[in-house]
Amino acid sequence: MAMKICITNDDGIHSEGLLRLVEWAKQLGEVHVYAPKVEQSAKSHAVEIHKAFEAKPAAVPGAVSAWAVDSTPADCVRFAVLGRKERFDLVISGVNRGLNIGQDIMYSGTCSAAMEAVGLGINALALSTEPQTFDDVFAQMDRVWAFITENDLYRKARLWNVNVPLATTGEIRITRQGGPYYSDDFMPQANHMYLPCGKDVFAPTPDCDFDTDCVLQERCISVTPLTIDRTDWNAFNALKK
Repeated sequence: MAMKICITNDDGIHSEGLLRLVEWAKQLGEVHVYAPKVEQSAKSHAVEIHKAFEAKPAAVPGAVSAWAVDSTPADCVRFAVLGRKERFDLVISGVNRGLNIGQDIMYSGTCSAAMEAVGLGINALALSTEPQTFDDVFAQMDRVWAFITENDLYRKARLWNVNVPLATTGEIRITRQGGPYYSDDFMPQANHMYLPCGKDVFAPTPDCDFDTDCVLQERCISVTPLTIDRTDWNAFNALKK
């Protein structure tokens, strides 16, 4: 049965990754787009609760309908489901221009839009790749979707985070969230201003169960189950005893 799919992102409604994702997703069902009017990268799970924001119909080739939302990725999903009363079988967020692995997942608007979907009872998929080109990820998308469906992943978890490196081996691995990947230095500027400057802090480990090592070291496709439950279960279970 064809699905009703919502596509969102954090790079903006006119980004190449979203436009190509719409074209690819049409084979799965009816595609609707709710995406930020402008880039909202690294907005994490921020939502607007203090003032009105603009949401206007837009034209996106291949989409049944599309809305440009002048707010965060999470708000795009909230507006679609809570504002427009849409009902979807799947929310796909991406394809992000830049990996979302390790602790960077905390900052990711791409992953947070997918998390918002899960919080609203909808299965979700976050998709990311390295920033140089989208060609490699779309060369693998049919295989990735086949892996998801053939292994019935949505019976096991509602949210999957997929990262496809450039020049990938094509091997698909189930992974878990790794450690730090990027950090920042803060460079003084004039007038008491400071400029965050990103830097690579990835430290390889022998554990290719981590999404960071899987993608950056082994050049494999990482498929990670995520949860919106932030309970520290080790501490909870230890204290309950």
